[in-house]
Amino acid sequence: MRAFTTLTGVAAPLPMANVDTDKIIPSRFLKTIERTGLGRHLFDGLRYTPQGEERPDFVLNQPAYRSAEILIAHENFGCGSSREHAPWALLDFGIRCVIAPDFADIFYNNCFKNGILPIRLPRAVCDALMEDAALGGNARITIDLPRQVVIRPDGEEIAFDIEAMRKHLLVEGLDDIGQTLQRAPAIDRFEHRRTVEQSWFPSVSAAF
Repeated sequence: MRAFTTLTGVAAPLPMANVDTDKIIPSRFLKTIERTGLGRHLFDGLRYTPQGEERPDFVLNQPAYRSAEILIAHENFGCGSSREHAPWALLDFGIRCVIAPDFADIFYNNCFKNGILPIRLPRAVCDALMEDAALGGNARITIDLPRQVVIRPDGEEIAFDIEAMRKHLLVEGLDDIGQTLQRAPAIDRFEHRRTVEQSWFPSVSAAF
């Protein structure tokens, strides 16, 4: 998983509440287990007409936001089904941070597992950041995870909270598999010892 330390980029304003995972990535695109290629279907129903043409009024279709790395939304972002394809689609598009007043729990957890930083900030602060984002590429926002601040274009710093372990995993670029692999030497030692002491018991590697 790609580590997250600091990010300076264009933020796309999405002034919508209750953006569910079916809006983020419609269910008809869930046939794949690949994490790549889903970005083109991100917000498919909002970005495209039924004929597949881009809707020019949707924020991610506007030139200033086609390369956005930060998304700012309203309450209850990521509600609905628990599909992990939602953060996959965001990440594949290029979104590495989502800022909103609050998130659905499962979506919030899935973000951390995929290297996306979800930041909870009050609604009034989100609205102020949306005003910054409305300036497009001329108003880049910085996310400093080690210091836990969002830096507005004018230099104002806004502190945010994050659990210490989640912060550590993002900064180190560790997902669940990465955490396990950190203990690979201990696992190997255990397997070797068990092979010697309990030779009648099949090893994990022999079982596959």
